[in-house]
Amino acid sequence: MLSAVGVCAQAAPSHLPAAQDQPADINVQNLADLQLDAKLQEELEGAMGRHDYPSAEMILVSEAERDPKSARGAKLLSLAGGIFFLDGKYVNSAIAWKKADAIAPLDERSRFTLAMAYIKLNRRNWAGAELEKLVVSAPEKPLYLYWLARLDYDAQNYTTAVARLQKVIEMDPKMMRAYDTLGLCYEYLDKPEEAMKNYNQAVDLNRLQLKPSPWPLVDLAVSLIGVNRLEDAKKNLDEALRYDAKLPQARYQLGRILEMQGDFDGALDALTKAAELDHEYPEPHLALGRIYHRLGDRQRADSEIARFQQLKKAHQASPQTPIPLLN
Repeated sequence: MLSAVGVCAQAAPSHLPAAQDQPADINVQNLADLQLDAKLQEELEGAMGRHDYPSAEMILVSEAERDPKSARGAKLLSLAGGIFFLDGKYVNSAIAWKKADAIAPLDERSRFTLAMAYIKLNRRNWAGAELEKLVVSAPEKPLYLYWLARLDYDAQNYTTAVARLQKVIEMDPKMMRAYDTLGLCYEYLDKPEEAMKNYNQAVDLNRLQLKPSPWPLVDLAVSLIGVNRLEDAKKNLDEALRYDAKLPQARYQLGRILEMQGDFDGALDALTKAAELDHEYPEPHLALGRIYHRLGDRQRADSEIARFQQLKKAHQASPQTPIPLLN
């Protein structure tokens, strides 16, 4: 039974920021199409208005189980899928949407969010299959092709990703994250000049956003560190931290720069903050261990190196959570 499934798996970490697209809210305008009785519709509207997702899920799943193979059942399941997604229950959302899709094809928004659920569950092949359908049904929309390129990047298929991203940019020359991802691909293809060019384009477009992202600046900073342009890298990280002061990756890269410049106190401060902001982030602990070793603090150095090794081992051993077979 759908309602019995409550496992929520986490996607494996990506080299890219985990910035999955998702609906900001659920469309409640068509609740009349669900053919609920007046009392139940009022309860559903109230639950959704309060963001009481478990109550809304229970109503929709119970109604769907009473009418499992009809067009109405598909609508109930599709709405349940969106609410499960907002509730962080990605397994449940995938099951609900696939059950709905077996009755009637999903609408475009639901299929895309199903792909995002699969990405969060580290089921990238399944996400790719849904995105391929969207590219065929809506070839004019670059977002779906962009996410296929993201999956190529995760799979280290950088040449394929580059080809897709170039097409995305032809379709939408102002898609900032396409340039940023293209820069990352060129980094791995050992084309630093192309990488830097695309990072700079991403940074310029990013500054025009209503809510600029710190990520293009962090990616550009990493590239600048690689060519020893430390002050330029530091300026980019300072800007990134103005956009998000709690981004651990920005603090970590700032710590790297300060260590390279011999400012060990500043580096320790930045790296400690990075570790505090994300307790599962291994790299700051390795850098902290290295600095403590240089400062002659063997006990702290050993402790940080042990923590780094523990976190790396946990990341490598983290299994995929299986998704139950759909009935």
